[in-house]
Amino acid sequence: MIEVRSLKKSFGAQPVLQDVSFRIENGESVVIIGRSGGGKSVLLKHIIGLLQPDAGAVLIDSEDIVAMNERQLLRVRRKFGMVFQGAALFDSMTVAENVAFGLRRHEHLTEAEIAKRVAATLDMVDLPGTENKNPAELSGGMRKRVGLARAIIYEPQIVLYDEPTTGLDPIVSDSIDKLIIRVRDHLRVTSIVVTHDMRSARRVGNRVLMLHDKKIYANCTPEALFTSQDSVVRQFVDGVADS
Repeated sequence: MIEVRSLKKSFGAQPVLQDVSFRIENGESVVIIGRSGGGKSVLLKHIIGLLQPDAGAVLIDSEDIVAMNERQLLRVRRKFGMVFQGAALFDSMTVAENVAFGLRRHEHLTEAEIAKRVAATLDMVDLPGTENKNPAELSGGMRKRVGLARAIIYEPQIVLYDEPTTGLDPIVSDSIDKLIIRVRDHLRVTSIVVTHDMRSARRVGNRVLMLHDKKIYANCTPEALFTSQDSVVRQFVDGVADS
């Protein structure tokens, strides 16, 4: 479903990605890990077409999006749902209005049809009956769930998660991980999860990509990652700083 070929990106004189290549199959759940500032979010923005690479290709369902104009990109982006790190909710809107935002822009539905879709999607993320609440009334975990509901309400084929458990306590993080797995299995979506959370990486990924030194350093199952004796992998997994 997704293929990145020899991707290169620099900002000014600072290279961020160099010769990054990988494939993600339909229905896979892939976790991207790596140090802060190592290019994970930049890579995510290339996959959805928000950034143009200096070289290389990004194929979504065999279509190279690098050469696409904005109208063509909008068609491809309809395949994606995006869950932002801070949920990125509109504070002036209710939960229902936030969740329905994409539907109102892209679907021709009646208010009754929208309300039914919103209720069903909130139920899927364990937030039934919260339609009239405001974001300020929600906990951090609840805001993440609303962000996920907004991302999946129009049934995308691919869901991107940018640090979905950042700032959450271990119990809430575990519930978010279980929700990511439930959404993947129930909607049969392809999932890409950018995270620093090693417990989350172990739980939600079928495969892990580790970015290091601007390249894909490891591409393996979670089990292989966590049992690896490679010094670079071990340092990151164990959270040990350079001496």
